Amino acid sequence: MQLTLFALRATRRNNSSMSNPAEIKTIDFHTAGEPFRIVLSGVAEIKGDSVLSRRAYAQTTPEIDDVRKLLCHEPRGHADMYGCFLVPPNDDGADLGVLFWHKDGFSTACGHGTIALGEWAVRSGKVSAKDNGITPVTIDVPSGRVTALVERVNGVTQAITFRNVESYVVSQNIAIETSRGPLKVDVSWGGAMYVSLDAALLNLSVTPDKYEDLISIGREIKWLLNDSPHAQHPTDSRLSGIYGTIIYENLGRADNGIHQRNVTVFADGEVDRSPCGSGTSARIALLHAEGKLAEHETLIHDSIVGSQFLGKIAEITAHGLIPEVSGRASLMGEHTFYLEENDEVGLGFVFR
Repeated sequence: MQLTLFALRATRRNNSSMSNPAEIKTIDFHTAGEPFRIVLSGVAEIKGDSVLSRRAYAQTTPEIDDVRKLLCHEPRGHADMYGCFLVPPNDDGADLGVLFWHKDGFSTACGHGTIALGEWAVRSGKVSAKDNGITPVTIDVPSGRVTALVERVNGVTQAITFRNVESYVVSQNIAIETSRGPLKVDVSWGGAMYVSLDAALLNLSVTPDKYEDLISIGREIKWLLNDSPHAQHPTDSRLSGIYGTIIYENLGRADNGIHQRNVTVFADGEVDRSPCGSGTSARIALLHAEGKLAEHETLIHDSIVGSQFLGKIAEITAHGLIPEVSGRASLMGEHTFYLEENDEVGLGFVFR
């Protein structure tokens, strides 16, 4: 699988607002193949009176945003890197707050990250966990309050279930004109706005050999609809905009539900290696509205790399539903990153 070089953007050290020299400690997990880098120290205070307002502060404060860039950009990261800053929760009802980030900025939701945070919270002792049974880890994210339900047997995690914010259909059968011809797509909310379309409409398969084509059309559709009425959050404009394009394949009915494979092209051309937790939530809302997924059924959701999440409806609400998405997170390493005064590539660079 070969990637196309779209652009090279370099930021020199003398343009950085970070302390000199910088030292940042992280712990890295992956969830179903998608990286998640948790910053433990080395970032300045992120001010605000809520997680959503702290996100706005981080977006507009170079001292904070430069840490994101340093950890996402090569040589310390890559174009599809993902991670978070830990922040205080909105109130005492949550165990922690979090700001999710990627190479292009800060997102409003992240299911694979919530799963990884659940694993980190019980491993680190941030949340006291039972050796046997389910321990809830309550997390405030920009889109609301979510929970990671960590199931352990003899002190070893077996699965983590991400219980998301209310998810719902925004618009269906939206006609758009693309470089691959006219298409009809749907938009749904799962903590972020996602466009969904069947890969069959594109004459594509959700497989690694079609990676570049999937990125290209996913990116195109995202920007076509990003500022449209279909992408507007009904109560808070800070949550508006299309976050990703979900291109899915139907793999048939299963005994207990439906089986699909998807690739989520998010931000500006990034590819989720996992089946995407918030994207799976958006798919559950859409499938239920279409009559294809009942309350007692499961969405078996595969990723482009063959990993898998299991999604279901936990609760029907007035405007949609509360989804639950189950997966696992694995520890990869602990790191101390530096930015020295004479580093010739400074905050680094990204391809794409």
